[in-house]
Amino acid sequence: MRPRDRGSRNLVKVLLLNQCFWPDIVATAQQLTGVARALVERGHKVTVIAGRRGYDNAALRFPKREKWNGIEIIRLPSIALGKRSRWRRALNFASFSVALAYRLILIKPHDTVIALTSPPLISWLASLFTRMKGGRMIFWVMDLNPDEAIAAGWLGQNSVTAKMLAKLSQSSMQHAEKIIVLDRFMKQRIAAKGIPEHKIEVISPSRDVTVAFDEKGREAFRQRHGLAEKFVVMYAGNHSPCHPLHTLLAAAKQLQARDDIVFVFVGGGSELSKVEDFVRTNQLENSRCLPYQPQAELAALLSAADLHLVIMGEAFPGIVHPCKIYNIMATGSRFLYIGPEESHVADIISRLSDRQQASWAQHGQVDEVVNSISARAGRFFSDRGRAPRYASPLVTTLPQVIAQIESLSPDRITAEAERVAKSTRSPAVREGLVAKHGLPDGRASDTRS
Repeated sequence: MRPRDRGSRNLVKVLLLNQCFWPDIVATAQQLTGVARALVERGHKVTVIAGRRGYDNAALRFPKREKWNGIEIIRLPSIALGKRSRWRRALNFASFSVALAYRLILIKPHDTVIALTSPPLISWLASLFTRMKGGRMIFWVMDLNPDEAIAAGWLGQNSVTAKMLAKLSQSSMQHAEKIIVLDRFMKQRIAAKGIPEHKIEVISPSRDVTVAFDEKGREAFRQRHGLAEKFVVMYAGNHSPCHPLHTLLAAAKQLQARDDIVFVFVGGGSELSKVEDFVRTNQLENSRCLPYQPQAELAALLSAADLHLVIMGEAFPGIVHPCKIYNIMATGSRFLYIGPEESHVADIISRLSDRQQASWAQHGQVDEVVNSISARAGRFFSDRGRAPRYASPLVTTLPQVIAQIESLSPDRITAEAERVAKSTRSPAVREGLVAKHGLPDGRASDTRS
């Protein structure tokens, strides 16, 4: 994003809140890191509060405080009990939330506070902070809770915890000046909760601008992991109930006699152990499990696959939004989508200029998945291992997010309030604007047409 002349706009102090940030590599960390760097490039003062531990690898410890690329980073301690049970996850989230609440008591006000969704209560803490200390809040919804926890079976819909989380989430949304969501399904869900549509902006996640097809990286990654001369079917990302892998695993089992096809599961999450157990129990020599790869290896990793998998559970449209599809498409790769027909992934597939790039199957349609993989592998080997690449029409959506943040500049809001005050004939509206934005009475009272 090209910086503009700093004197041509009002610079603001921005506070970003999320459990994950650089150098963590989970999707929310990547998205937030891109926004933070862009804001600094444009001259804004940016502070990030995140966690000290790696999100999926608690053994990773990051510095408590550092300045990186002009971004002030404050990292908080938290308990790390793993993700193998609900109570462990709850304690992890709770410990970070307590540490964040204490830090927010100490920190000075900011012009704009942007809260993501990890852990689930972080938006409510942001709303409380701006209510008490001032500033405007943007709620950037990466996944929707407690809806996700209910759909995943972690919470009962009528449980006390679910009702409490729903009430706090509703309070956060009502207080937020703007809500950024990732797709139209997410907007529909939030609007159905009684949130005015005019404050909900749909902005899809930004692709990583450093990711493109990497021929040398592809070959090096395949050689390093014994994948040369294989047709590589890859699922890379979060292993969770939101992205159920049972259909893909059943397909891998059916194809275990094919030594020319290999399934690679990359990443982590609460369901990773189930994948590892399935591979071990069924002695699937055609399947490998790899941890999350470093950010610098992302292009090589994604380029190494001949067919990517994008998976979404039936109950999750509008609740989660697998961001990896944008980086997959940036490499020009083929992909197979397993999930409901009504989803943002299906929307993307419907807009592809070449329908050969993607195919679709429903959960449980194991034979269809097997046939699709086999057919693509056959074409791959008949073409001497040269996988076709497709042009990606995607552009970064980062400028749209930055525009939403900058629209909440105090001077911009005051100027807009002055304009409305001057044009309105309603004394009540004028008085309200004077009180809310601190406009001089003389300005607000001049309403002559």
